[in-house]
Amino acid sequence: MTKSPHIRIYANRWFAKFAAKERISDATLADAVHRAESGLIDADLGSGLIKQRIARQGRGKSGGYRSILIFRSGERAIFVFAFAKSGKANLSAAELKVYRKAAGIMLELDEDQIETEVEAGRLVEVKNDEQG
Repeated sequence: MTKSPHIRIYANRWFAKFAAKERISDATLADAVHRAESGLIDADLGSGLIKQRIARQGRGKSGGYRSILIFRSGERAIFVFAFAKSGKANLSAAELKVYRKAAGIMLELDEDQIETEVEAGRLVEVKNDEQG
């Protein structure tokens, strides 16, 4: 696992499977996080939750996916959910409530607790080429 003072990027188990099935590369995920780090956040959903567009392979962001991330600038980003832009407009109020609660929990975890989640397979670290 890369040690770096830069943001660490993870995906939960569901998202990692989704990304593999949809052939979404780590570089594409890292790009979405770097845009957020630069202040280019597609939607701030509150409580440490953001929505970022992800390009579909060969089609660009307009025909792509909306991803939901737990995000704290300079620290960590965790991809937790995604959906095709054409298949769903937004999260329901109930979904948003659940993800905001999860964000509160995940952002309070320290590095050792995050490492435990990775070792247990509940989180997968996304390769971030900008990390040293």
